[in-house]
Amino acid sequence: MKKEKVIAIVLAAGKGKRMKSDTAKQYMMLGKYPVIYYSLKQFEQSGVDEIILVVGEGEVEYCSKEIVEKFQIKKVTNIIEGGKERYESVYHALATIKEGEYVLIHDGARPMITEEIIASSIENVKQYRACVVGVPVKDTIKFVDKDNYAKETPDRNFIWAVQTPQSFQLQIIKQAYENMMVSEDKSVTDDAMVVERYTKQSIKMIMGSYENIKITTPEDLAIAKCFLII
Repeated sequence: MKKEKVIAIVLAAGKGKRMKSDTAKQYMMLGKYPVIYYSLKQFEQSGVDEIILVVGEGEVEYCSKEIVEKFQIKKVTNIIEGGKERYESVYHALATIKEGEYVLIHDGARPMITEEIIASSIENVKQYRACVVGVPVKDTIKFVDKDNYAKETPDRNFIWAVQTPQSFQLQIIKQAYENMMVSEDKSVTDDAMVVERYTKQSIKMIMGSYENIKITTPEDLAIAKCFLII
């Protein structure tokens, strides 16, 4: 039986303006290693067959030498420049994939990803064709109007905070992005939203981890250090 090829797209093209630093957040040091190292290392040790690394403009050579070669991430088969927006980076990465069955899309600014979460994503995407890692929210959520007056309190039992990886059968996510680019829709905020809006495919939520945070602000970097016991 032919092995079904699984490809990871790791996004590391963001500028991280909210970090208030001249260094992009994915290259900031978290303990002994840059933030992006942790995600790449977990995918390297996982059941993923290949990794496509998406970086910022002019950063391909730097990442090749100072990240991939330096830390011996051998599953990285391609390093490409991303776009100005996240959806452009994903679209560019998908366009480079000529063959494969499944794709896991992960934000490189989430260094706390684990082998268990990756394995669960692979298992579930093969069953459901589209699945997204997340966690049930702990706080009460309020919908507000444009003046910040509370208008509605949804049942938090049905609300999840979405994380990554977001995993899809390759042809489903490719077609969804093709449809979105034709429509020139710029309002999408994650890959699952693209699939929800431009296909009839249902999205299965699977359990992630409350530690699987995204490094966005200086406080997040401090929290991540606590999780890593640095």
